Amino acid sequence: MTTPIDTDQLPAVLRDFLPAHVARDDGALRAFAPDAVVTDEGRTLRGPEEIGPWLRDAGTEFTYTTDVVGAERVDDDHWVAVLHLEGDFPGGVVDLRYRFTLRDGLVTELAIAP
Repeated sequence: MTTPIDTDQLPAVLRDFLPAHVARDDGALRAFAPDAVVTDEGRTLRGPEEIGPWLRDAGTEFTYTTDVVGAERVDDDHWVAVLHLEGDFPGGVVDLRYRFTLRDGLVTELAIAP
């Protein structure tokens, strides 16, 4: 069961990650543990060697806006951020749920899906 929260109630690592990710800032990689796993668009990425390029390049073939529109707390280690995207990608509008697992203040898992 999840509890809706204000985005400013997300853990600091996620509050720092989300704007860095939207801006394609290389600092976004600092949010991830060395053994982190990201699942996005059916691909699984492991560790900084795979996650770093994904952070820089995912979605660059499209022009779109991104807004963080919601957040949820599952428990102390599991959090969800909802990002609203609008642009020239197929469908043009989507809300993506970023499901985070944290350990020792870092992201160990991120799964992104509508």
